[in-house]
Amino acid sequence: MDGFAKDTELIRRLVEYSGLKPAAVAKAAGVAVTTINRPYTGTSSSRLGRSVLEKLQAAFPDFPGWADLPVVSTTPDDIPFKNAVLIEAAEDALGDPDLVEIDEIDLRFGLGATFLDNPVETEKRVFSRSWLRHFTNAPPHLLTWTIGEGDSMEPTIRSGEIILIDRSQTSPVMGDGIWAIAFGEVGMIKRLRPRPDGTVDIHSDNPVVRPDRATDGELYIIGRVVAVVRRL
Repeated sequence: MDGFAKDTELIRRLVEYSGLKPAAVAKAAGVAVTTINRPYTGTSSSRLGRSVLEKLQAAFPDFPGWADLPVVSTTPDDIPFKNAVLIEAAEDALGDPDLVEIDEIDLRFGLGATFLDNPVETEKRVFSRSWLRHFTNAPPHLLTWTIGEGDSMEPTIRSGEIILIDRSQTSPVMGDGIWAIAFGEVGMIKRLRPRPDGTVDIHSDNPVVRPDRATDGELYIIGRVVAVVRRL
């Protein structure tokens, strides 16, 4: 049984023990509903983190499944994507100077679009500082992980892939970069091409999606997409 299957088994047992629906379990523990729903349905792309496990244990201290919680492994089966260091529940993880915590926003920026007024839950993930430096020199507190959804950026970015956003970069001074943006009230991942008149062309990599153009005040840049991590 791999790490994801272990998380699924743990959450399903906890839901059965509590007699609550997954959403109610999440509310009782003070975590995002998707944090519980994904392992419950077997659709997680990352392991349950230490902070989530601690909140669940505090909310349901008498659940017998805590005694069966396995020691965290960092074997390939337990790492959700190649090269990323995700030592999710290691008590001394940050004792290693190479490890840093960065935020994962539990909001799927649309590779088409998704509305920004959805509730946003943030969870810390542990990554290798040296691995992150392959993509950006920004400090960890200015980095954000999210998961894309949609097909407008195919084939460059596929739906469900992990996206690293550098929020220290908010000005599209170079043409054709890929950015996380808010256009109107909608969040999206797109290519931006500034024009001499001050407007910005908004392009998708999928040729069937028509380009758009933002004029003054319509575009808010969240950060530049500096890495896309996919399973091989």
